[in-house]
This record gives sequence, structure tokens and C-alpha cells, in this order.
Amino acid sequence: MEITVMKFGGTSVANSDRMTAAAQKIAKEARRGRGVVAVVSAQGKLTDELIAKAKELNTEPTLREMDALLSAGEQISSSLLAMAVAAQGVPSVAMSGWQAGFVTTGSFGSARIKKLETERVTAALAEGKTVIVAGFQGICDGDITTLGRGGSDTSAVALAAALGADICRIYTDVDGVYTADPRVVKTAKKLDGITYDEMFEMASLGAGVMHNRSIKLAKKYNVPLEVRSSFSDLEGTIIKERYPLEEKMIRGTACDEKTAKISLVGVSNIPGIASKLFSTLKDNNIHTDMIIQSLGADNSWNITFTIPVDNAERALYIAHSLRNEVGATRIDCDKDIAKVSLIGTGLMENPEIPAKMFAALTSAGVNIQMISSSEIRLSVVVAEADAKKALSAVHEAFFGV
Repeated sequence: MEITVMKFGGTSVANSDRMTAAAQKIAKEARRGRGVVAVVSAQGKLTDELIAKAKELNTEPTLREMDALLSAGEQISSSLLAMAVAAQGVPSVAMSGWQAGFVTTGSFGSARIKKLETERVTAALAEGKTVIVAGFQGICDGDITTLGRGGSDTSAVALAAALGADICRIYTDVDGVYTADPRVVKTAKKLDGITYDEMFEMASLGAGVMHNRSIKLAKKYNVPLEVRSSFSDLEGTIIKERYPLEEKMIRGTACDEKTAKISLVGVSNIPGIASKLFSTLKDNNIHTDMIIQSLGADNSWNITFTIPVDNAERALYIAHSLRNEVGATRIDCDKDIAKVSLIGTGLMENPEIPAKMFAALTSAGVNIQMISSSEIRLSVVVAEADAKKALSAVHEAFFGV
């Protein structure tokens, strides 16, 4: 049986009309004689509302109870969507994450998928039913776990890989992947195709179209992806391993305003200091991105790194706990920054590209605080107040107005 996996985000099922529209897309695919598995997120802002309700009762709820609470949003969506699909005349069954076979690690709030036991899903497909799965969740030793925000994308890709699906379609509120966020840069252009690596960088750097973990999973198992609109039948953007004729093209820009910068000033100039700091951050599941170490006064070092702003307070606490051990004279934290990036395979092979990007930022009057590069991306840290201006300037320089 040929199988299609379809994932619908929160905006795609936010109300009854949108739920019905999603059901019609699922029913249309099922009538083509294909097996259909749909993965769904919580409706609209329901997850945020559940978090707020929890905080009204307890300012520091346990992660286990939060996972049990937040998983309910996706289960509501899957049940309602199964009802809507059945109303289209297509047999359908809703499943929670654990019913669909997601077995995860026990890291509440950021669990990883250990294995997928898909027997129940494949049995339902064999019976001619579409399967509507609650994304973002699984089970570990009898406890409900969640995969972290955006985890429904990862649920969908994992199912596509396990079932050998022909395509995994991600339905969202834009009709594909653009050279910049079209809600911010009005001149952004839709891409027909993009590689896994390029899409991973864009997702990691603030593009917001897909969860970066899902891209890594899709590449590992060679799952073809398509990002397309929930609100039209337009062709979307295909994500796959390689686009040979476009390997060295600049593919897009991204802006991440949910980032923070921490600086340890006057760190002792002895071996092992950086290892101690970043090992401790890793052990606390805090991801660091840009890292700069520079020689300071009195033969000491300054270490600066960026992190997701949601982790800023925890990272700052860890830095202060290590202050005496690493010999830092001062620790600073700046949450009013943004990261603006240029993405493209083979990007750094051409020295004209960074020169052109920096010139565009200079012309726009944007000061660069940090610079980081890799084979397929070039990122700068700027003041948050300059973020949109910086993104527009970089996009205009490489894609025109």
C-alpha cells in the first residue's frame, strides 16, 4: 500500500471550519486509494493556554504533570479531526501518541523517540481506515512524555520513516519555504526545492516553518518532505537530499529573535575552563550556538556564547555557580539581541558572500556584535531593535527587492 503522511499544525485546525478543511484534504487523499496517516497539533494557542492555567495553580509544576496536561491538546485535536474525516464519508480512527506506538526516553518536556511500534497503525490502515495521530507525545515506562515544542513535525517524520511512506506533507499557514519569513519581508520568494541541510539550518536559525529535529530525522531516513499551505491547493516546497544544479546557490535568510547572549569576563587562562563550562551546560540540556573566546586584560579570557532565550535564566544560574571555579570577574546577560543568518550550500566557498552581507548591514546602519559561519550558513548577532531592518537589508542584497 502506498502511504501518505500528512501533518497539520495548530493554525490548520484552530476552529471548526479549518478542521473541516483539513478533513477534506485527508479524505481527498484517501479516495485516491492511498493509506493516510495524519498527525495533528493542538488547536491554535491551546498549549499556551494550558501552560497559563497550570501556572495559575502552581508556579513550578513538575515536568511529569505538565507533559500529562499538554499532551491533552493534541489528543483533543486528533479526536475532533477523526470525527471530521468520518463526516466526509471516510472511515477514521484517532490515536494518542502511545497508542500509535511512540516509545520515548524519560526526559519530560524534551523526550526523544527510542522506537516506534506501528502494528496498531498498520492494522488500521489494512482495514481501510485513515489514522489520525496526536503528535508531540509518546510514553516511557507508563508515563506520558512530550517531544518539546514543534514536536508534532518530528512525530510525522518518524511515522513516515517507520511506515515507509512515499511522502510526508507538512501543512502550515504559508504555502512553502521562502527566502525569508514572508510575514516580515514582503518581497520574499517561495522556493520550489531545498536540501535537508539547508532546511535544517533555516529551521534552527528562526525560519519557524518546521521543527529542526524533524529535518535531521528526515535526512537520516531519506523521507521526502513537502511544505504546503493548509488553505490552498498550491504546490509547496520539496525538501530532499540534493539539488545538483543549485548546490552553490544562496537559498534563504532567517532571523531568530528568541536568543540571548551570556558573557563571562576575566576568565582564568588555564586549560579546562571552557570544557567545564560547556560540559555543565550540556549536562543541563542547554544548547549553545555561537561561541567566541577572546583575550582580555591581564592575560585572562572572555567567553561569550548564545543560547535560546528560554534557557537564559538557567544558563545564567549555571554560569554564576561556576564563577569562582573559572575565575570570572563579571558575568553579563543580554536578552535584547537577535541572530540574522544567510543560508546556502557551498556558501563559504565564495569570499564575496560575507563581504556582501556585511556591506549590506553597514549600509543599513546595523552594528554586528558577533559572527559565526559554517559551510552552509553565515550568522551575525545584532541588537533586537535592528533585527527586522537587518533581515530586510540582507535579503535585499541577495534576492533583490
